[in-house]
Amino acid sequence: MSIAAAAVQLFVQDDQVVLDNGLLQLTLTTPEGLITRIQYNGLDNLLELNNPVLNGGFWDLNWSEAGSSGTRGSFDTIDGTEFRVIVENEEQIEISFTRTWDPSFEGKHAPLTIDKRFIMLRGSSGFYSYAIYEHTEDMDAFNLNETRIAFMLSIQKFRYMAMADDRQRNLPLPEDRLPPRGRELAYPEAVLLVDPVEPEFKGEVDDKYQYSCENKENRVHGFICTEPPIGFWQITPSNEFRTGGPLKQDLTSHVNPTTLAMFVSAHYGGEDLVIKFGKGEKWKKVFGPVFMYLNSVSDKKDSILLWDDAKEQMKKEVQNWPYSFPASADFPHAGERGSICGRLLAQDRYISKENIPGNGAYVGVAPPGEIGSFQTENKGYQFWANTDNDGYFSIINIHPGEYNIYAWIPGLIGDYQDEKSIVITAGCTINVGDLVYIPPRDGPTLWEIGIPDRSAAEFFVPDPNPMYINKLYINHPADRFRQYGLWERYADLYPDKDLVYTIGINDYRKDWFYAQVTRKVGENAYQGTTWQIKFKLDTVEQSGKYTLRIALASANMSILEVRINNPEANPPEFSSGLIGKDNAIARHGIHGLYWLFNVQIESSLLIQGDNIIYLTQAQNVSALHGIMYDYIRLERPPPISLPKL
Repeated sequence: MSIAAAAVQLFVQDDQVVLDNGLLQLTLTTPEGLITRIQYNGLDNLLELNNPVLNGGFWDLNWSEAGSSGTRGSFDTIDGTEFRVIVENEEQIEISFTRTWDPSFEGKHAPLTIDKRFIMLRGSSGFYSYAIYEHTEDMDAFNLNETRIAFMLSIQKFRYMAMADDRQRNLPLPEDRLPPRGRELAYPEAVLLVDPVEPEFKGEVDDKYQYSCENKENRVHGFICTEPPIGFWQITPSNEFRTGGPLKQDLTSHVNPTTLAMFVSAHYGGEDLVIKFGKGEKWKKVFGPVFMYLNSVSDKKDSILLWDDAKEQMKKEVQNWPYSFPASADFPHAGERGSICGRLLAQDRYISKENIPGNGAYVGVAPPGEIGSFQTENKGYQFWANTDNDGYFSIINIHPGEYNIYAWIPGLIGDYQDEKSIVITAGCTINVGDLVYIPPRDGPTLWEIGIPDRSAAEFFVPDPNPMYINKLYINHPADRFRQYGLWERYADLYPDKDLVYTIGINDYRKDWFYAQVTRKVGENAYQGTTWQIKFKLDTVEQSGKYTLRIALASANMSILEVRINNPEANPPEFSSGLIGKDNAIARHGIHGLYWLFNVQIESSLLIQGDNIIYLTQAQNVSALHGIMYDYIRLERPPPISLPKL
């Protein structure tokens, strides 16, 4: 005979409120809405309350004045000023902590009205949280750099972090990062552990960015405690409220121990991902709900099974999306959403006379914009799906509103955008039919370097300097790029001369360094680098122009210059101008924002026989200027008689 789950109870006191469903207790301050206690399975509090700065669980944001540059400003812990009970019955409790904008807050808080919600359900081993952010006509302009919900877990209890089957490990203590136990490296987040409390970590680098993850994979992560054996997991069942699209990368869990649900950030994108509001601009968005899941086993020898259970719980949360229980009218339930379906094809007459199914393509809807604008879109919602082998796709549970359809196909360069916008209404199902993407192409391929997949992962990623390793990524081919300081290895491999790549002889998997970075030539002195691509032409066609396609997987404060057969040509045949602030190289990402450049080359610049294309990254102020290539292709001029479709 099964025992019925206990009813959910709410206890309201003078300065705090407690939610209790018999499995766990959640305590928050009133009216601020700060989480001060999570009691579960005999552990009085899963949270850390003795950190010098950040403690417990909380929503926060980072904001700056309108017109300011950069991605950092003032932190705001979004303390509520009004506490309300939204739903209270035996099955569910939902409570609200609201801070309504008041002119007296000017200069002290971001000009937003924010309603933080927390939900506990009967029989549920965890709790949910979401928030409604609103900017109204009476509010000033400002920049929203970041917002998230964060949990600072017990330092002594939670030491084992897991975010993927092959990305989990014991982490060092926070004090190991501080002098003299730790030594800061090129930037504050990266620290060399020189005298950690536990010798097993000595000589390792700790950096929270080594545990970043793409939005599309960022579903569940957290920590395991062995005494008692319990897990704390942050589960995000949908990406619809995150910014930047499915490949946007962000933080997960790291030393302190800290577990995050990131909603808005400039990580791996730079200032383009900062939300900039005009004075009186009307905007409202719901972030979440996300689920904080707690689990346990009886024997600590089985602690690792907590990760497997968390993955299964994540699948259940995804299947239950959109949730039926959030009470806010701003969160549309299943019947209030719509869907689209269709098929994506590609038309490249130099590959096939027939249209090619967009196998494995990414197809999404995002607010109307320019081609590729989804990767910097930050105010609305985005909904994505992958196509099947025949190019068919279905995108469900879309918020009502106006959208463009965006897509890209691995193996082809560029972005698709449907020229027509679509309007989603409650309950609608729209079949958009066949969408045909015509990727950039002028003529047949002479040669190519890399794979057009928006990543530099296929190129040569060096072994790390033995002095700066993270043991997790030793003998870990898929994530070897996550080691610290790999950009410095370029000068070790090319101490005097830059990379030279010969078409038909070299192999990009072994001979094309994953990032074109600066070379250190002295104390705080750097120089730009110039790579060469050597190739032969049996004949030079005079009937038209050659085309060089350069797709970048990342750029950070860089200038890419292209010269043909003359390294001193001034001006160069092409200059990108100063591009990119995604900082993906320093933050151990293998891509940031995607760029595509199409360079027309006059036939007169080429010669029969040996030719050289010079690629210069011209910025040289620091070690962290650089670009990562995705794919390079040289095309002949189009023939007079084009291939027939």
